[in-house]
Amino acid sequence: MNDKVTAHPSVNEYAGRIVEGIIRDADALRVTVSIGDAGERIIDMGSKVPGCLEAGRRLGEICMGGIGSVQFTSSSGMDRWPLGVLVNATNPVISCLGSQYAGWTIQEEASGFFALGSGPARALSQVEDLYKELAYTDSHHKGYLVIEGDAPPPASVAQEIAKACGILPADLTILFAPTGSLAGTVQIAARVLEVSLHKAHELHFPLENIVDGYGVAPIAPPIPDFVQAMGRTNDAIIFGGRIQLFVRGADDEAKKLADALPSSTSSAYGKPFAEIFAEVKGDFYKIDPMLFSPALVTVSNLDTGKSFQAGKAAPEIVDASFA
Repeated sequence: MNDKVTAHPSVNEYAGRIVEGIIRDADALRVTVSIGDAGERIIDMGSKVPGCLEAGRRLGEICMGGIGSVQFTSSSGMDRWPLGVLVNATNPVISCLGSQYAGWTIQEEASGFFALGSGPARALSQVEDLYKELAYTDSHHKGYLVIEGDAPPPASVAQEIAKACGILPADLTILFAPTGSLAGTVQIAARVLEVSLHKAHELHFPLENIVDGYGVAPIAPPIPDFVQAMGRTNDAIIFGGRIQLFVRGADDEAKKLADALPSSTSSAYGKPFAEIFAEVKGDFYKIDPMLFSPALVTVSNLDTGKSFQAGKAAPEIVDASFA
């Protein structure tokens, strides 16, 4: 993409509207809102509180910068696990890569804190080289960061996050939910479209040619064990996720993308994610990155009207993982 910064809606402004709704509905959603030691606002979506599926649905929309929708569906594509999410983004590149993608590595040696940050605050910080390619920046006066974990960052880290975003700690909101919580498992399923955008980027498909997209994935049953929860939420997308991208360009490029996108193109495909994780002794970076994509893919070319499909679902692996 070109180097010129393109005007788009502020993902922080739009996400902020959803956050304010969560604050108003905190009791009903079974979440808690507090002020951290640095003055930042902290919203526990499922660690020391029960949270709920609806909290996870809203968390997914916050991750997407408020310009994507997450809805529940009873047609996930998995017969034994019909509950799922249906995801759509009005601008999938900005919503998924510019906001939802967990691309911000946040760590502090002194406290031992480590997390991958996702959500619209990333677009304020611009710490990732990805934003040069996206030609997108956000300058909103408030920032919203989402962390997949059981605890928020300490005050010192919150201060650094706010500084990187160019805002005061009092204007920073951090939302967090463990992987195995009700809210956590929903917001991860809602990444079914995001992983396809990320893989398309890795495959060097022109991002400016991706116009729209939707995805569906089953919601994994929550489980307290972190490794099993990570396994289930990954399996939901890898073996049960479906997406459709609407693109422009030549048919051969659209077909090439469709053929390369499904998770089944990875050499690691074929067994539950928890087993794959154990085989690499917990080293996430030893897993083939091409595995992280939906099971079934449709790419529709708006310029010619032709569609190309590839991939396969593996309900038997989802069943084994979820049971």
